[in-house]
Amino acid sequence: MTQRATLRIIDANFNRAREAIRLVEDYCRFALDHQDLTAKAKAIRHQLSSLMARLPVEQMLACRDTDADTGIGLEVQGQMVRSKLEDCLAAGCRRLSEALRVLAEACQTLDADLARQVEQLRYQGYALERQIAMAATPALKFSRVRLYVIISSNLPAEIMSLTVKCVSGGADCLQLRCKGLTDKEFLAIADQFVQLCKELGVLSIINDRLDIALTTGADGVHVGNEDLPVARIRQVQHRPMIIGLTTHSLDELAAACDQAPTYVSIGPVFPTATKPDLAPAGLQYVRQAVARLAGKGIYHVAIGGIDIGNTNAVIEAGAEAVAICSAVARSPDPAGLCRRIKQRLLDRAIAADSDPGKA
Repeated sequence: MTQRATLRIIDANFNRAREAIRLVEDYCRFALDHQDLTAKAKAIRHQLSSLMARLPVEQMLACRDTDADTGIGLEVQGQMVRSKLEDCLAAGCRRLSEALRVLAEACQTLDADLARQVEQLRYQGYALERQIAMAATPALKFSRVRLYVIISSNLPAEIMSLTVKCVSGGADCLQLRCKGLTDKEFLAIADQFVQLCKELGVLSIINDRLDIALTTGADGVHVGNEDLPVARIRQVQHRPMIIGLTTHSLDELAAACDQAPTYVSIGPVFPTATKPDLAPAGLQYVRQAVARLAGKGIYHVAIGGIDIGNTNAVIEAGAEAVAICSAVARSPDPAGLCRRIKQRLLDRAIAADSDPGKA
């Protein structure tokens, strides 16, 4: 009787864990479009199945008695309430850890080594849940970005004024780029900038300075190839953060993909006053980069010399999001400029949704 009960417990929790990790895997695959996290979830699922194959499977099936299971049909209030896909993920992660804990305990009575390996899977599940949280929250935020504005100034009044104007024109994300300031001066400006972005309901990104981004509560940080690696940023971030990484070539893009940032900038597409010594990567790089990023769960922003006159060409090359900097700084009507560029990006998104073949 005792062994039969043990096998029933193992059978039920194996099924529960297998179903839970499959949900997690599919979320990583279809919602995040994240190859690495999908592979990790799949590996846990296969390891679990391999471990359970060491038990008397036929005997467990023979002990299964769904019709007489007193737990069938028992529900608590709110048990199946899911308002969004993220709720399903959270429930799946909880079921996975609970089921693996029960499996480890029950397997102790049959095979201590097997129980230890199941316990290790539970810790892998915890690690995966954190990795998903750190990737999913920033990815969900950034997925809505179409118009990205870089504000390059050291003048607080100018920064705040331009921020308000760009947001009124439809900017989704703003990056603050300050050069030549003391840390104290940069921090004071960044505090105001981040708070203003929060009030206006847009994303705030700090250029280069992870410490400033963390201290001010910015949504993210953008770094270059010579700055901190993405992995090191993730080690010190105490909350999910958007991480952007600069790329100028396919080689740099490949290296960036290995680091799995939230998004990459691709460019400069055209000559730019911001970086006059940097040769343009051109529209061909935009086409190639967009193709290379497909299925990797990494967003992109085309950047460099983009203005109202060449936006359509960048969009036709495949860019779903563009960044503007000098164009908005020199415009007599920043809000109007943002509005016109944003509309072109939205028109492209609508066309892609209605005809996926053109996406």
